[in-house]
Amino acid sequence: MQPRIVVDSREHSTSLLSTHKVLRNTYFLLALTLAFSALTAFASMSFNLPRPGLIIMLAGFYGLLFLTYSLANSAWGILSTFAFTGFLGYTTGPILNAYIGNGLGDIVVLAFGGTAAVFFACSAYVLTTKKDMSFLSGMMFALFIVLVVGMIASFFFNYPALHVALSALFVVFSAGAILYETSNIIHGGETNYIRATVSIFVSLYNLFISLLNLLSLNRD
Repeated sequence: MQPRIVVDSREHSTSLLSTHKVLRNTYFLLALTLAFSALTAFASMSFNLPRPGLIIMLAGFYGLLFLTYSLANSAWGILSTFAFTGFLGYTTGPILNAYIGNGLGDIVVLAFGGTAAVFFACSAYVLTTKKDMSFLSGMMFALFIVLVVGMIASFFFNYPALHVALSALFVVFSAGAILYETSNIIHGGETNYIRATVSIFVSLYNLFISLLNLLSLNRD
């Protein structure tokens, strides 16, 4: 029995080292992509670039997302990750210009602070408790279906209450996605740091945009 105990211990140590490596690489790449996205957003704001239309937005988002996931196991995946996050930064620039141009710069600061607070709180909770959040998968799937149906409905029905509900649900969904993805990494469910980075980045993007919408409700 003794040799088996030694082997199991070594396997466990190897697994922990691999998990820590994925987590470390994920946070490092996430920091780089957030900085790059902020840079492209600043450039978009400085040149006062127009917000892309719906077709370009959907094609760019899902096209680059699919490309990044397809290349996630190669070095090209890193380049694709920067292209994807840079595109989202570009689309954020016109939105920020609209808020700042209407005297809502404080809303932008609050939304940024709220996004950072939610991310650090969710990440710290999972990293300190080591809790397995896989039980959230069912709720996340149900929320995803509700959000898809809600977004389709918003194209046909311009009800303010519907937009408020969608923004609130996106906040909940994004926070849940951060909890789930962080837990998935530390428990060995996600072994690719490129996919993990993109997943968390999209959650932060949705969270930021949704907080902008919610915080501006009491303004004209």
